[in-house]
Amino acid sequence: MTTTLRPAGPEQRDADGGRARDFTVAVNGRPVGGIRLGADPHGDPGRIDALTIDEPDRRRGRGTVAALAAEEVLRQWGCTRVLVSVPAQAAYGLRIALALGYTETNRTLHKDLEPGPREAVLPPGARLREVTVEESAPWLASSRTGFVAALTASGVPEHAAQAHAAASYASAFPGGRPAPGSVLLALDVDGRTAGRLWLHTAPAPGWVQVVEVAPEHRGRGHGRTLMLAAEAYCRAAGTRGLGLNVFTANTVALGLYASLGYGVRMRQLWKPLS
Repeated sequence: MTTTLRPAGPEQRDADGGRARDFTVAVNGRPVGGIRLGADPHGDPGRIDALTIDEPDRRRGRGTVAALAAEEVLRQWGCTRVLVSVPAQAAYGLRIALALGYTETNRTLHKDLEPGPREAVLPPGARLREVTVEESAPWLASSRTGFVAALTASGVPEHAAQAHAAASYASAFPGGRPAPGSVLLALDVDGRTAGRLWLHTAPAPGWVQVVEVAPEHRGRGHGRTLMLAAEAYCRAAGTRGLGLNVFTANTVALGLYASLGYGVRMRQLWKPLS
């Protein structure tokens, strides 16, 4: 039996060069599901944005063959890598991705915020303050460098990582100041800066862009303090959920977030297209 992809509509093009197209998954010409492919500007990364197989045809390898066919389409588009985002509840989709050689690089986590403190509760000797524009410039430069390094370590080409970081930081800090709905905070402990938090409280749900603790201050619970502060800021803003992205190599952070009640919403997996 032959599984093929047939275009289900015209290709969609973005002004910046991104592209997307829907396909019907067919077995000997009979529709059995659908798949949506996309590609970022300049071709990388390619993406399998959605893949569904009708219930009667599941567990017969249709999804696996459709994913392989999708990779071939992305190669023809000039992609050298492919990204798949697998919802936490899609156990079968995760098995397919792992069987095809995809490697999990990061996870999207989320927590519904129950009623609680609307002001940050800090340990003795600690205070939370907004970072000044003068302070933020070198920290943002360092943070951007670390972000690029994390992307390249997960397989993103250097030029693509630099372009993504530049666009993200320019949008988030127009004129060097946090965009509306976001804040950059410093946690000072006994007069020294122990950590920083970059938080979006709007639009909902809230989002932790960056949370970091200085190396010499780690192991003292400051990461937990910053995350609890982020939750308090969201409650104060009327935001009832908080999410963040974490690289799977950061096992310490994964343990912290799990202990605070954050659950996996999405897993991101990558594969080179040789």
